[in-house]
Amino acid sequence: MTPQPADRSEDIAEGEALDSTVIELSSASGRTATRQSRSTRTQSRNRAPSGKRSKVRMTGHERREQLLDVGRTLFADKGFEAVSVEEIAAKAGVSKPVVYEHFGGKEGLYAVLVDREMNDLLASISDALTAGTARALLEQAGMALFDYIDDNPEGFRILVRDSPVSQSSGSFASLIVDIAAQVEHLLAREFDSHDISTKYAAVYSQALVGMVALTGQWWLDVRKPGKDDVVAHLVNLAWNGLEHLEPKPTLHTVEKGRKRNKK
Repeated sequence: MTPQPADRSEDIAEGEALDSTVIELSSASGRTATRQSRSTRTQSRNRAPSGKRSKVRMTGHERREQLLDVGRTLFADKGFEAVSVEEIAAKAGVSKPVVYEHFGGKEGLYAVLVDREMNDLLASISDALTAGTARALLEQAGMALFDYIDDNPEGFRILVRDSPVSQSSGSFASLIVDIAAQVEHLLAREFDSHDISTKYAAVYSQALVGMVALTGQWWLDVRKPGKDDVVAHLVNLAWNGLEHLEPKPTLHTVEKGRKRNKK
């Protein structure tokens, strides 16, 4: 029997169906690719342009510390009056309400900074006073202040700048008073051992601390000579002066002038 040619109709139908499936898959793939391409373009448009920082979500504590860092730099550079809430917010990359939310305004932010710097400086000086002798204590106190100035120039600039009118504490003068109060009892002990009236210990403590603090304010900008040399000369002046204190000092030149004027 002569073999009959196979019926190709089913094969053709299957082939056409396969081709149709391939076409549909290709079409679907193309649509998917198109959607992905559009999505990519959309993301590209929405992505922050190169060179601009995208906003970073921070915790409340992190945002507060960031605002304090920004405020410290601005207040140290420009002073309290010249800095605005708008500038603080702009530097931090936030809106003004965020600053108000955390501090109530620039006064509140400034007060926190001053309080922190005061506590840090007073703590560093208190921790440094470990020696037993008067000269060693004088050297330690002077070195502690200059170490603070060297390590925290922005913080010291804030302390020595004028405080706002509403700021009852935290001025440079109040800083000297606070430190001098800690030095006073040390001087009183030394005065007592040298038969010098302890009621004048407050006068000498204010004079010593004021001398060192004002020299530190000057050195903050010049930075020459080195802090070790500056402290050595301050101690030299203070110690040699204290070493030869008169129990009952008088004003020799001024007193003579007054007597002449009375004649």
